[in-house]
Amino acid sequence: MNDRTALVTGAGKGIGKHIARLLAAEGLTVYVGARDPGRGRQAVEEIGAGARLLVLDVTDPDGIAHAAAQVNHLDVLVNNAGISPSLAPPTLTHVEDYRRTYETNVFAVVAVTNAFLPALRRSRHPRIVNISSGTASLTWSTNPNPQFTPGSGGAAAYRSSKAALNALTVLYAQTLAEDGFKVNALAPGLRATDLNPRAAAAGGDPAEAAQGALRLALLPDDGPTGGFFSWDGTPVPW
Repeated sequence: MNDRTALVTGAGKGIGKHIARLLAAEGLTVYVGARDPGRGRQAVEEIGAGARLLVLDVTDPDGIAHAAAQVNHLDVLVNNAGISPSLAPPTLTHVEDYRRTYETNVFAVVAVTNAFLPALRRSRHPRIVNISSGTASLTWSTNPNPQFTPGSGGAAAYRSSKAALNALTVLYAQTLAEDGFKVNALAPGLRATDLNPRAAAAGGDPAEAAQGALRLALLPDDGPTGGFFSWDGTPVPW
């Protein structure tokens, strides 16, 4: 165990739980951010030493403030919590689906990041990792790429929300660079999680994606910031 601390949102299951597990294995004290206390406690028990439950609904401003008040010092923030309620193209996606998706995937990231900035500023090596998606890459969406077939307008709400998250990643990186922050986005690849039916049917190992997040969470001081990387460390075009 070392004196470094991390918070992973949406860590009660899926990729988030694997990221928390890997960080704990590196000796960090890891706050397992979970909206469901029961699921969060189970994740903490499974992860073991170093894991701490932090009840956190990223869409609840009061809950965010309450959670932030419990964390005085933070070295790593992994904004992992995300949803994908619709796989429809933009012509068939209801406005409410956009609102709901952006509330979690974009607005909540801003709210959580800003709430925990005071704790992160107490770190000598603050790191922020935003879990994005390769399908948010406009270049990959219109050209051949290693992760998916381009040319489809499906999952418009999710993909556009992650494109917005990518923009925020760049802006936070630029804003916080002089304070020593490293802020990057990760494309985890299609993983077998309950994000949506397509993901649930996929065979991709969530633990493999978590390795990419771990790499960005533990970047050295000469590491990149404001970047977008695949789970295997290769750059992803915006």
